[in-house]
Amino acid sequence: MPDHERKLYVAIGDSFTEGVGDWNKQLPNGVRGWADRVAEQLAKDSPGWQYANLAVRSKRMRHIIADQLEPAVAMNPTLITLYAGGNDIMDLGTSMEKLMADYRWMAKRLAATGARLVLFTGYNVKVSLLLEPLKKRNAYFNEQVRAIAKETGALLLDYETFTEYEDRRMWGDDRLHMSKAGHKYLAHRVLKLLGVKDSIKLTLFEPPERRSLRQRAAEQRQWINDWVLPLMGRKVRGVTMGDHLSARWPRPVAVPKKGGLRKLAKKQRRAERARRAA
Repeated sequence: MPDHERKLYVAIGDSFTEGVGDWNKQLPNGVRGWADRVAEQLAKDSPGWQYANLAVRSKRMRHIIADQLEPAVAMNPTLITLYAGGNDIMDLGTSMEKLMADYRWMAKRLAATGARLVLFTGYNVKVSLLLEPLKKRNAYFNEQVRAIAKETGALLLDYETFTEYEDRRMWGDDRLHMSKAGHKYLAHRVLKLLGVKDSIKLTLFEPPERRSLRQRAAEQRQWINDWVLPLMGRKVRGVTMGDHLSARWPRPVAVPKKGGLRKLAKKQRRAERARRAA
């Protein structure tokens, strides 16, 4: 793509796209994530890219349609990534047929902008036997996303097929969100799909250490206490981790060729401190 052409990347979705699991206190909402990394590599490859990320953790399909779809379209993007539906799949009352009808409608709306659209299948995370009943839902979701990608002419990142994510170190402590290593690898695969060379330093793991049954049992108890019980508590109370969060990059920002979005965030913090001191 010639440098003089307009270049705007808009990412929409939930925690997957917000960047949960790739923690960074210096960036909005305390995360970085694969989408930020994609934006930075695009700017390195071809200066002049702008970027907006409207994704917020815990959001369901209806929230993404209501809060993110039209703002994204109004920006007149040239590249859009969409992942939505993962949280809905985990809600037991979800109608998968209705969910995918909404997904299809949203994907067609985004494709109609003329932007390059990237869709994702969902990874079948082997978290626990507790979530095994969701396998059929995830399989249906992926089957439908593949069909919708063909219908809309979207690019498809078939995340479900990436065997690299069989390594548990590609996942965070909650076992549902990618770790920093997982986000870096996904950014690499998105850029490869777009035909853009990258300089991302992928994490190279040593063979995993064998764990005893006692260690695995202790890890399971820790996971239930730290993540499962709080999640169930939030569901009972009808609250989510994203209720009081805003989009990380709600308006297009020019991505610096050097220093990336961390440089931009640092500049914004300085400007905010100066404003408060005035």
